[in-house]
Amino acid sequence: MDIFEKLNKKAGPLGQHADDAYGYYMFPRLEGEIGPRMKFKGQMMLNWSLNNYLGLANHPEVRKVDAEATQEYGLAYPMGARMMSGNSVHHEQLDRELAAFVGKEDAVLLNYGYQGMVSAIDALVDRHDVIVYDAESHACIVDGVRLHMGKRFVFAHNDIENLEVQLQRAAKLVEGTPGGILVITEGVFGMTGAQGKIKEITELKKKYNFRLFVDDAHGFGTMGKTGGGIGFEQNCNDGIDVYFGTFAKSMALIGGFIAAKKEVVKYLRYNLRSQIYAKSLPMPIVKGALKRLELIRNHPEYIEKLWTIVNALQKGLREQGFDIGKTNTCVTPVMMKGTVGEATAVVHDLRENYKIFCSVVVYPVIPKGMILLRLIPTAVHTLDDVKETIRAFAEVRAKLAQGQYQVEKGIVAMGETH
Repeated sequence: MDIFEKLNKKAGPLGQHADDAYGYYMFPRLEGEIGPRMKFKGQMMLNWSLNNYLGLANHPEVRKVDAEATQEYGLAYPMGARMMSGNSVHHEQLDRELAAFVGKEDAVLLNYGYQGMVSAIDALVDRHDVIVYDAESHACIVDGVRLHMGKRFVFAHNDIENLEVQLQRAAKLVEGTPGGILVITEGVFGMTGAQGKIKEITELKKKYNFRLFVDDAHGFGTMGKTGGGIGFEQNCNDGIDVYFGTFAKSMALIGGFIAAKKEVVKYLRYNLRSQIYAKSLPMPIVKGALKRLELIRNHPEYIEKLWTIVNALQKGLREQGFDIGKTNTCVTPVMMKGTVGEATAVVHDLRENYKIFCSVVVYPVIPKGMILLRLIPTAVHTLDDVKETIRAFAEVRAKLAQGQYQVEKGIVAMGETH
């Protein structure tokens, strides 16, 4: 069979809806200044679907540095992979400042969070090692684990007892071999908003010999008093051996980093294939990241404003009887019972009649018969935005219960970025 013919026959769970959904449920086009109010299909929407936690995307100082750095350096400089010809004093400065911010000895920049995570897992383990990872890990972790040529065990989501069972299995496998154990989990799970049980996992180091790798994409910049991440939030930062953060959430930028002890970072610098064989981060991104990090360090009120909105939104939803799960982070999932078709209709009604834009998630990301509307609060939302949203959600929930959204098929977009 011709490979292209085969591709056409297996378009995939999302691709099968491409003709109907493009531009609305999938690949929607938001226009205008980045913020809580943006245009969609020519109409202004209250937007809860932007990874802009601290409101830095359109901060005047950020925009100024972004523009000046682009004017001075262009997007090509520095040219080449960082190891060969793409290094600079500013890249090295950003490495140092990120490491200090998250309480680690050193850090290495990543062009993208997703590819950096995949590459880091590949670099850290060999065929003798065993990986143990959380069942609800982000796709970048799953893809990194797939590259592993050794054994891997998955533990039930945030289930410490089951993690210990998998650690016992892993310990038996590596006994008497050159292998070790790497445990991988998330600081904040991006769909549910639940914190990973990082402190409890670090306590298991008293019984088992393993290293801990934490993906803190949603925790970097939002968790802990200063935004230093989940390790500070749970008072166990020293127990995190390898810390991953992305610029895509709190910094509203492209890129990421891995922080750890100096010898670990030194090893990664020379063995991260996604960085060795890719162009260095352009200077405007590096200078822009430095400015964003400076603002986070110097303006704790941004984190305070974020949490004012988070707390008001989550408290209001709970008081109205909404199921928002066990979230204790900024991620705010609103769960309702319904089919994929009803999910499509709910989103359409929210956008067309209530002018509210948010992301929707359905099976297979969550169980069948459930609809998850994911809200991402930011420091630049207002309390009036919160009230407007809760009012709209209450009306939509009532319509859903009355069967007003029953349709034959549904088209939805799902997932998140790193």
